[in-house]
Amino acid sequence: MSGTDGTRTVRAGRRTVEVHRPDKVLFPGGPDAKEYTKGDLVEYHRAVAPFMLPHLRGRPLMLQRHPDGIDGPRFMQKNTPDHYPEWINRVELSKEGGTVCHTVCDDTATLLYLADQASITLHRWLSRADDADRPDRLVFDLDPTGDDFEAVREAARLLKELLDELELPAALMTTGSRGLHVIVPLNGRHHFDEVRAFAQDVAGTLAEAHPDRLTTAARKKDRGARLYLDVQRNAYAQTAVAPFTVRSRPGAPVATPVGWEQLDDPELHARRWTIADAVEQARTDPWSGLLNRGRALGPAQRRLKALGG
Repeated sequence: MSGTDGTRTVRAGRRTVEVHRPDKVLFPGGPDAKEYTKGDLVEYHRAVAPFMLPHLRGRPLMLQRHPDGIDGPRFMQKNTPDHYPEWINRVELSKEGGTVCHTVCDDTATLLYLADQASITLHRWLSRADDADRPDRLVFDLDPTGDDFEAVREAARLLKELLDELELPAALMTTGSRGLHVIVPLNGRHHFDEVRAFAQDVAGTLAEAHPDRLTTAARKKDRGARLYLDVQRNAYAQTAVAPFTVRSRPGAPVATPVGWEQLDDPELHARRWTIADAVEQARTDPWSGLLNRGRALGPAQRRLKALGG
């Protein structure tokens, strides 16, 4: 339903959400990119909500907002503004020097409201709000030098081989930017410090085995042409892009879960899916319950030590 002032009302469960200026262009078109409006972003989120919400519920968020579109200023929003509707869930968590009142997206109405606020990319915690110190996700970010996706593809294969040796399940996701995320489900019983130390040990073991291709050097000047195995997101109050979130790049690419067999698809790349077709990929259920198999790290730590890691 459209209003006389240009607003559009969208129904989401028991709630209605007003979409202001739905025709506002957030993603300008170009020779190689299609134009998308705020209305398009809202419709994408309404369609993808059944697949996206399980990865958001109960998790604190950091919102990447572009009120004037991706070519305008960017705001990274942690605190929930007072004007947000009272039905949107919030959680207040400690940080150095105080607290932050994070938004929590538990339903479709909240997802649509955030889209109306031009929250293009949703960054989520790796832990849940009710146990913020203990993550149930571990993330390896495969970050290439430049836009070399073949290096990313090879790094993902090598990491999968090592995780298989450690008997840890792993899920694969395009970032919608340049690389891939490899996500390991945890049982939520380890503190962030332990999880991050384990991730560093895994990345270090892999980089030592392939020093010409991989590195754990945080400084870009120390990486050369090697792919960076980034584990820095595995820390308290750090975030990672949520599955099915949109990235602020031309063409509205989406961070999209994929199956490991798709790694061999020559058409796969970090921006393979956009808001035009990511829902189709979601319907294939590429992770098929994989993230429900959360593991303890103790056995994997012992296996890594036995490998010399």
